[in-house]
Formats: sequence, C-alpha cells, structure tokens
Amino acid sequence: MFTKKVYTLLYFLAMLSPLTTTAGSILKTIKDEPKTVTISTPKLSMVLDYANKASITSLVVNGQKVIGSADGIYTSVKVGGVTYSSLNLKGSPVFTKTASTFKLSGVSYGDNGLTINETWTFVKKGQTVKWHIDRNFSKAVKADEAAMPVFNFDDINTWNGAYQGYGGLAWFYLFNEPLCTYGVHTRSSSFWNSKNGIGLNITVDAPGKEVAMKYTRTAENKLAYTVTVANQEMLPKADSGTNRRRFIRKATDVWAAFNIPAGSSSQSLTFSYFDYNDKYGRGNLKGINGEQVNAVLSTIARIGVIDSLHFGGNSWHTPYGPICLHEQYITQLGLGINDPNYLKGYKSCLDFYRDHAIKPDGRVYPRWAYTNEDAMPGQFNSDGFYEAQWGILMDSNPDFVTNVAELYDMTGDKAWVKTHQSSCEKALDWILNRDSNNNGLVEMMTDNKAQKKSSDWIDIIWASYENAFVNANLYHALVKWADIEHQLNNHDKAKYYENFAAKLKASFNKPTSQGGFWDEENQCYIHWRDKDQSIHGRNMVTPVNFMAIAYDICDDAGRKKLILDKIETQMQKENLFFWPLAMTSYAPGEGKEWQWPFPGYENGDLFLSWGSVGVKAYAAYNPALALKYVKNVLERYSKDGLAYQRYGRLKQDGLGDDILSGNSLSIVGLYQAIYGINPLYNRFYLDPHITPELAGTELKYNFRDQRLNISLNNDSYAVSNQRFKIISNKNFGFNATKDQLSYFNGSNPIASLQITTDLPLTINVSQWGTDKMEWQQTTTQLSTKTQTYVINQLNPNTSYTFAVNGKVVQKIKSDVSGNISFSRRMTQTSEKINISHGN
Repeated sequence: MFTKKVYTLLYFLAMLSPLTTTAGSILKTIKDEPKTVTISTPKLSMVLDYANKASITSLVVNGQKVIGSADGIYTSVKVGGVTYSSLNLKGSPVFTKTASTFKLSGVSYGDNGLTINETWTFVKKGQTVKWHIDRNFSKAVKADEAAMPVFNFDDINTWNGAYQGYGGLAWFYLFNEPLCTYGVHTRSSSFWNSKNGIGLNITVDAPGKEVAMKYTRTAENKLAYTVTVANQEMLPKADSGTNRRRFIRKATDVWAAFNIPAGSSSQSLTFSYFDYNDKYGRGNLKGINGEQVNAVLSTIARIGVIDSLHFGGNSWHTPYGPICLHEQYITQLGLGINDPNYLKGYKSCLDFYRDHAIKPDGRVYPRWAYTNEDAMPGQFNSDGFYEAQWGILMDSNPDFVTNVAELYDMTGDKAWVKTHQSSCEKALDWILNRDSNNNGLVEMMTDNKAQKKSSDWIDIIWASYENAFVNANLYHALVKWADIEHQLNNHDKAKYYENFAAKLKASFNKPTSQGGFWDEENQCYIHWRDKDQSIHGRNMVTPVNFMAIAYDICDDAGRKKLILDKIETQMQKENLFFWPLAMTSYAPGEGKEWQWPFPGYENGDLFLSWGSVGVKAYAAYNPALALKYVKNVLERYSKDGLAYQRYGRLKQDGLGDDILSGNSLSIVGLYQAIYGINPLYNRFYLDPHITPELAGTELKYNFRDQRLNISLNNDSYAVSNQRFKIISNKNFGFNATKDQLSYFNGSNPIASLQITTDLPLTINVSQWGTDKMEWQQTTTQLSTKTQTYVINQLNPNTSYTFAVNGKVVQKIKSDVSGNISFSRRMTQTSEKINISHGN
C-alpha cells in the first residue's frame, strides 16, 4: 500500500530527474495500478474495485458470472437532477483486511455543498457475505432517487425472476421492452434461474428504516436492481393524486422524491446462494410434465401479488393494476405456490384489507387499483379501494371471509385468525341481512336485469336479485367460518351461521318453480332470478355449477352426473381445451351488448381462473377428466406462457392484456383435488383422487416449517417428515411435532391415534374403526424408553384387547369419552398392532 508521503516523494524526484518523462510514467503507472480484491465463499465470488472509485465489478454465483462490468454494483444519490455516485469519488478510499473482514473507508462523493461519506465492510461467514454500509449525509436533501446500492446484472435474462420477501414475484419475462420498471416494498429478493439452477438471495437489514426495491430493464437490456433505504415508506410517483402505480414503462423513476436527513445511518446486505431445484423443486411427478407444473406455480400463480400489502389475481403488469377482493381463491393459490413467505405476506395483506377495505357497516370494497378509472363515481377511498363501475359486486363479502378462513387452515395461526373474528362477522352479517324474504338466499342490490348492473365476478352480465353465484360463495364462507367460530368458542354465532347455510343450501337446490336455482328443463343451476321471479342465466354457467358441486351444495349424485356429463359432451363437441364461462349463450339483454353475437368475452369465452373448482368438481367423479384439463392447460402454457386474460372460444387464442394469476388454478386444482393436498389448521390432510398414470408420484411439500414427502400410489398413500411416516390405503390426516406423531382417520378433525416417542417411526394403517384398529409400526432403532399411545373416539366404557404380532398383551378399557391411553416399549423393529372389541 502506497501512502500519501510516498506519492509526494516520487513526484518530487520525478520533477528533479533529467529523466522526467520516465519518472512521470512511473508515477502514472503507480496511480493507475489496479486496486481490486476478491471476496469469496464456496458459492459466491465478488471483485471489489477501489481505484479512485468504489464498486463491485464482478459477481459470480456457483461458477456463473452474473455481473461483469465497471458499474456492476455501486451506490448513488440523485439530487436536483444530478447524480452523485461511488463511481466518482472525491479521493482515494482506503482498504484494509483482516482474516474474514474487508473494509473500505473514505468512500466520499457529492458536490454543491453535499458530501456523502460511506464505509463499506464485507464480512464472510460460512456460505454468506455480509456487506455493511455506514453512511453520512453532510446536509439534508430531497432525493429524486437513491441507490443503496444498485446492481447491474449483465442481461435481463440472467435471472427468470426474483421472489420477494412477502411471496410475490418480479417476473422478467414481463419486462418486454427497455425501461420497464417495477417497484415494491420488501427487504428480501431471491433471484433464480431455472435452467442452470442457481439462486441468489439478497436480504437488507436496516433497523428503524423502510426498504424498497425496484427492478428495471435498462436501455442496454441489462437488469438494474436498486435498493432504497429511507426513514419513511417510499411512495410511488405515479399517478398524480393517487400515487399507487408500481409498474411503469419507458421510465425508471417509479418512486417519488423523498427526504434524506443530515447525519449518519447504517444498513447491511447479506448475499447467500441457494440451489433453485433443492429449495423450490416439487419432487418426482409421474404422468405429467413436472417442469411445467413447477413453472406455472412458480410464475403465473404469483403475479397477482402486486406489493407486500396488495395480493390479488390480476398482474402488477396490467395497465391499471386492479385487485379483485371478490375472488375466493387467493389463499388457494398459496396451496399451489407452497412458499411460507406467500402465506406470511398474505396474512399482512388481509390485515391491511381488514383495516382499510371494510366499511363501518361491514361492506367489503370489491376492488383496488392503481387509478380510480374503474370506480363507481365517488365510491372509493384514499387507500385505493372502490366499488366497481359495473355494479355492487356482492361476492367480495363472503370471499374476504373465505380467504381469511382458508389462510388460517394453511397456517394454523389461531391468534391471527382471532384478530379477524370481528371483521369477518361484520362482513358476513352485512350480506346475511340482505335476505328480506327469509328464504336463505341473499339478495343483490338490483332487482332486475333491466337496471344493467352486475353483482359478481362476471361483471358485465346483469345478475340481479337472487344470484346463485354469490349465494354459492356465501355458503362456502359460512361453512368455513362457522367451524372457526366453534374453535374460538363462540358457539352461538357458529350455530347461527350453520343454520343459515343449511337454509341457503335447501333453497339453492329447489327447482326454479319452487323458488330455487335448479333448472329441471336445462339440467343445470341457473345464474339468477329477478325479483319478478323471471329466470336468467339458464345456459350452464360453469362457475355456478362447478361451485355447487365443489362446495358440496349439490349432494345429489344424479344431479352431479347430469351437470358434469352435459358439460363434457359439449366440450368434446367443440374440442375446447378448457371450460368456458358459459356453455351456451346468455339471452339477449342479460349482459353488456357488445358480448353478442355469442361467443364473446363473459358470454362464452374461456377464463382459466375457474380451473380449481372445475378440477375439484370432476376429481371425485372422474379424475381422468379432471387430469385431462390440467394437461390441456400445461400444453397451452408450453405454447404461450398463459400470458393472457382469457382465451377466445372460436379460435382458442389468447386475448386481453390483463394477465391473471388465476390462469394457474387448474394446476392448483391438481395439487388440491387430484393429489389431495389439503393443509388444515391442525393437520396435513391427504385425500387423493389419482389416476393410474400418476401412480409413483413423490411430492415435496412445505408444511408448518417442515419439508414433507408425499408418496402417491394406487391404493397406497404416505406422508412423512424426517422422522415420522404414515401409510394408508385411504384418505387420512398427518401431524408431527418433535416427539409426537398423530394419525387422523379419514377427514376426522380429531386425532384418532397419537404416539409419543423418541424413536423414528413409521405406521402403516390397514384398518380403523370403533371396533377394530390395526397397523404395522416399524423403526430403524430401539430404545429403553417407552412409547405412549392415545386412541380417541372409541366406544365409551368399553373393553378392548391389545395385541402385538398376534399375541394378546393386555385388556384396556376406554373412558367415558371413548378414549384409551397406555404406554409400552417396542421390543422389535417391526410390530403389528391390533386393538379390537368384541372378539
């Protein structure tokens, strides 16, 4: 390291020497000597350049160079239209190094009375590199932009995308032209490339500060990733008066100018590598294209997450960026995405909706958007929630409740769902009060189609008065929420909701001639009836009929068969790859005029967002048909990436610039209804409906901080974690803690068998009933400690015989509740257990 004194001496000697030119060249060589240092871990390597600047000029991730330029990673601030950066310093920084710490001080830049002093410290720890930045502003400024720092990846295609800390996705496939910019509020970004399998996580730690990130496709088609740390939440710059737009084109200034005070601050960034396939791989999927399944659930399913507090089904890429709160499947998307960050992020989002999207009377605003252009005049609030111009969309009330209830099932967080009890009750009670004739069917805000206002997701069809679509959603929400009310010990409220649901179901299933929705002539459930009792939407509206089956409103096997067979006959006749919103045309006057002639838009086009209820409706009846449409969607993905709002019926071509995350819901249906994966509040419930070609499937699934393995074979299913495993020939529930394994028979919410043990244990259940239970239990080791067994819901006060490997060990009597408990020590690594009554 040359000091200032050495440079001064050399300069003096050069001036005195007759060989001035030679000495000058020596001095120039010394000044221009490259000053770089490589900081590396087994998976990461970066080059720090500090020759009159401060920047990381190279970043290599698991052998793949992702950054290789002089402006690779650096810090900067733009004030008054002028950018000051660590690429142009006021002086030479000073570098020092200890065993695993690299320090660069004197990173000083600025002008016009502003000086920014930074100290960069890099610490290697195991597989990670932590970059700590101490910063001081000499005076307060209003910054146009601040990069703290900015990463310039070599190409927009370096990464497929970046998963956000809250579960969303910056998907660079949608950055389809230079200067596309997307801004979000998060502290973590996980970049990934599915082709080479590399992943890079960058996490920002800035205590007491707000963190925002933006992603830009530069004019040179690089990817610029910018971290901004501020004292206040970053506000989007566009649009004037609303300031909610996260995605912009032909510009990079997604954030509004903000104040930076004088003084010191600090932040750190942690770099870590991950193997994409290890972290996000889904296992070995037989009989289906597993890569396509993973791709759809890794991308399309996530794009409705606009920001950390804004989850929906419409993409952040959409011009006006809408979110529909009247979509009951946003939590369900999380089942397929299977990222704990998505579930955690959606909890925060629903908290935000609870506090900002519900009116005092319990009405839930149905939408949010970047702008107010889609809003009913005057019917919006300052947070961006609004009533849609097309009508009062009533399904937002039950759908909010459904998403809360299903997220509780996914997370098991009882304390969290308790915070939503009051708001969900308000939302339900608001719509339940719309049953003026006390028949169990709630009524819309309009009485007839002539008013030309909609009331549900199919928003330019004029469904009025008693709407089967909304009532189906309401039934689903009531059943879900009543169970939660029981768990929260509000049994009176639970009973009220259960009774209303029962009445709704009874009326729903009545023939239209008796005030119900069943159309005996057309063999389907209608869409709605007007107040004058005229019947409308008799054209096999698929979401209505699928929901009736999937939500167990229709429990008439003959009726289910009529509906599903009729739909499939028409599907084969037209050779459609997916179910349309309606199998035949709405009658003239039942919707907005430009949807005629049939088919057109909501009058018969193909919207993939109803894939999960369609797959579920068919899975129990004919799983091969359900799988057929899952495969059709995957095939379509291979052709066009599902990057459309819908598909036209006549040409089956992609239409609309509003890309929907709901396009992934058939694949979510594959997971939930065919593979049978259903996380519930107290267990992992497996209820498969697989076809022979899917046999041998081995899935990896995240559940409550555990990585489960699910094996699916014909008439043999298994769930295991690293210690416990349950095998059964039918549906069952699994739960495991550190030393306890719980088996739930069928769909029973109460554990049928609980074994507490310090052994790794597998149980293979061959029979389970109140009179006889039988299972094989195996372990890879034995212990001197005993195992405790608890068996629940047997016949009360009844004697049972307990046998091991065919030999009676003891007699056990159940208590008044029908439960038995005993302890014993396994003496063999494989034992057949039989507990029976009446032998």
